[in-house]
Amino acid sequence: MRVKHKPWAKDKLLAHPEICVQNPTELKGNWHTVFGNHHPIHIEIGSGKGQFISGMAKQNERINYIGIEVVESVLVLALDKALAADVKNLRLLAVDGGNLTDYFSPDEIERIYLNFSDPWPKKRHTKRRLTNPRFLTIYQHLLPQSGEIHFKTDNRGLFEYTLQAFSEYGLLLQYVSLDLHQSQFEDNIMTEYEEKFSKQGYPIYRLEASFKAN
Repeated sequence: MRVKHKPWAKDKLLAHPEICVQNPTELKGNWHTVFGNHHPIHIEIGSGKGQFISGMAKQNERINYIGIEVVESVLVLALDKALAADVKNLRLLAVDGGNLTDYFSPDEIERIYLNFSDPWPKKRHTKRRLTNPRFLTIYQHLLPQSGEIHFKTDNRGLFEYTLQAFSEYGLLLQYVSLDLHQSQFEDNIMTEYEEKFSKQGYPIYRLEASFKAN
């Protein structure tokens, strides 16, 4: 994602501590105190400009959402959407999604969303893909046995790789769509990329998966 650097982004994020959490490591195991309830917590890794996570928070008031985006110049756009949505069940983190265990305890989150992640198409970059087994190990450590991973992409190569990686890791594939917008799936919240690519006629691939009970 190429985004113009916004030197004022950090200051704007700091100006909204009610949404942008500054010290997430201090909240590990205690995120319910931030939201003031014990509702389920869903996180999105790579929230981009925030259309999806804000839309989900507005649609599901009894679920708490956390959007993770490492680029502050992008996260500030997600902040604008969160403010416009006027939701109380959404927080944003400007951190690296590869360090989730620094911020969350096991079983503290119930669902992970991976939407239009960087496909890292070159073979030497395979380990950077968010559906690579090294990331799946992190997700398995954090999610309860009933926890789920929801994945969407326009990239067929990444989707095929993800299907294989999930299957080989032992995840249960609960829902697979090769053309989401032509399916019967309801209440879909689109990301900015999803809108762009679907308007261009590209199919959107989607799957849901969970880890097998021990």
